Amino acid sequence: MTDTSQEARVDPAPQPTSADATVSALIARSNALGSDPRITNYAGGNTSAKGTDTDPVTGEPVELLWVKGSGGDLGTLTPAGLAVLRLDRVRALRGVYAGVEHEDDMVAAFDHCLFGRGGAAPSIDTAMHALVGAAHVDHLHPDAGIAIATAADGPALTERIFGAKVVWVPWRRPGFQLGLDIAAIQQQHPEAIGTILGGHGITAWGDTGEQAEANSRWIIDTAEAYIAQHGTDQPFGPPRAGFGALPTDQRRARAAALAPTIRGIAGHDKPVVGHFTDSDVVLDFLASEKAPQLAALGTSCPDHFLRTKVKPLLLDLPTTASVEDQIARLHELHQQYREDYQAYYERHATPESPAIRGADPLVVLVPGVGMFSYGKDAQTARVAGEFYGNAVNVMRGAESLSTYAPIDEAEKFRIEYWALEEAKLQRMPAPKQLATRIALVTGAASGIGKAIAKRLAAEGAAVVIADLDLQKAQDAAAEIGGPDQAIGVAANVTSADDIARAVQETLLHFGGLDLVVNNAGLSLSKSLLETTEQDWDLQHDVMAKGSFLVSKAAAKVLIEQGLGGDIVYISSKNSVFAGPNNIAYSATKADQAHQVRLLAAELGEHGIRVNGINPDGVVRGSGIFASGWGANRAKTYGIDEQDLGAFYAQRTILKREVVPENVANAVYAICTSDFSHTTGLHVPVDAGVAAAFLR
Repeated sequence: MTDTSQEARVDPAPQPTSADATVSALIARSNALGSDPRITNYAGGNTSAKGTDTDPVTGEPVELLWVKGSGGDLGTLTPAGLAVLRLDRVRALRGVYAGVEHEDDMVAAFDHCLFGRGGAAPSIDTAMHALVGAAHVDHLHPDAGIAIATAADGPALTERIFGAKVVWVPWRRPGFQLGLDIAAIQQQHPEAIGTILGGHGITAWGDTGEQAEANSRWIIDTAEAYIAQHGTDQPFGPPRAGFGALPTDQRRARAAALAPTIRGIAGHDKPVVGHFTDSDVVLDFLASEKAPQLAALGTSCPDHFLRTKVKPLLLDLPTTASVEDQIARLHELHQQYREDYQAYYERHATPESPAIRGADPLVVLVPGVGMFSYGKDAQTARVAGEFYGNAVNVMRGAESLSTYAPIDEAEKFRIEYWALEEAKLQRMPAPKQLATRIALVTGAASGIGKAIAKRLAAEGAAVVIADLDLQKAQDAAAEIGGPDQAIGVAANVTSADDIARAVQETLLHFGGLDLVVNNAGLSLSKSLLETTEQDWDLQHDVMAKGSFLVSKAAAKVLIEQGLGGDIVYISSKNSVFAGPNNIAYSATKADQAHQVRLLAAELGEHGIRVNGINPDGVVRGSGIFASGWGANRAKTYGIDEQDLGAFYAQRTILKREVVPENVANAVYAICTSDFSHTTGLHVPVDAGVAAAFLR
């Protein structure tokens, strides 16, 4: 008889351990601290907890350190983002530490301290958490804390504001020695709950996670209260005449007018995505007397200038200057910025330094208008802007109480071109084909347009979905992802004003435009005698006139950027094939097809490629077919509407039905670097219709 007891047994669920509780509490604390922008910036700072777990090899308890790993974000941290190390082994590294000249070697040594698979890669700040003799440690970058840390008399302010509870630590590059320094301070000052790290941020600790978090918050709250009570009313000096904020509509129109030029400046060496901010924090700073000298000093916190570069480019013209004068001056300042940055690199680079990473600004400030920030994708660009906003708050706090005095240029270079930072960049996955490209797709809330938008986004593009129905456009964008990936805008392509607004929203949200897909369309299947003048005008207005208006508005941006670009028309097999009962639709598609050739010839000198896609028989998921065209075409061919897709497939050479994703694939392909030398082409996506072969 067979024993079935093993089959029937159900293993009990694993019971939570003390290590599980430690990790859960650390994640909760990290998320609470990281979700507040006044406490720390995105991906900045780190938290840790010490505790015990069972060594699976010996069965004995082992003391561990859980600490936020390299590159993670406190606000969204999960257990997978923690590095897990044996505490005894990290502390034993004191015996092999050879001094600050060998800091980089210590990060590699952390790999030999990992417990099991170790989780995330340990960060440079791991030593700070391991060596401090407290169970829980927070290292944060609050604006108020950095304001004290970058004040010229930071040590005296620290003592005055916090007494013996917080100790000043002179600037030291993050690393093992900084961990030793803070550990020594904690031992020498048992009454202390934390430190102000010169030029950098704060560190706090506690015997419990709750105590560490409370101590962190007390340092931040106390610094904020002191600045508010004792700071000057005009830390940036009086306002500059002519540099105040323009009215909202005017400044956003000016921002859109300048955006193509500024993106071309920021993307001179390598392509970037942009973000625009016109917050009061930025506008008030740019209107002040001290803005030029403070902007020239740059940021201080290492996390800040790794995202914002050593300093921004600041336009030095008042708001009364014309757009043309501002553009001309921006080009002059860009050349000066590049020369200055090259000189900065050459002053400090050694034979071991990584190669220069481009000499263009990542933050461009326009008084009265706002701030443009840039990065490898929309999130990075947005975060760069947030970081510079943090830097402005830091300057305000420091200037309120003292004088803003960031770390010196040589130290900034050592951080910016740190070998460890370069190694982190080299570990990043290769960018997708359409990374840094910004796409505007019309009629993209459904059908072919939606499939195109989804494919472009999947390949790395930032996408703007334009449609008559704003809600549907926004819903389609939400399906793709958050606003760092896609947004929805309302646009009637027959209206030049609507198109201008859609392009402006694109420029203000993503900083530029690279790829336009003229997809918006409709069709009325009628014979010549049944087609009314209104039918004819409607189809030509939407597809022929609409494509013309969109291409015209887009081409202006693409030319001003000077970065090339793509314009793609979703035409049709009917642009070359004559069939019954669709005269208005087919004539309009022929118009679109010839626009491709005309614009390819005209825009090629600007590096702008213009190509077309000729689909046929896209029934499933098609907005046109769902709106009555399918029923009419089925009637024309004497079949049931539900059989239309199969009917179209059987008349093709490949006997395959065409779906929206097939069209999206063709759009993606024609916009990649594989087709960098192709323009004026029409790509059939019809499964093979011999009568529509191009000749």
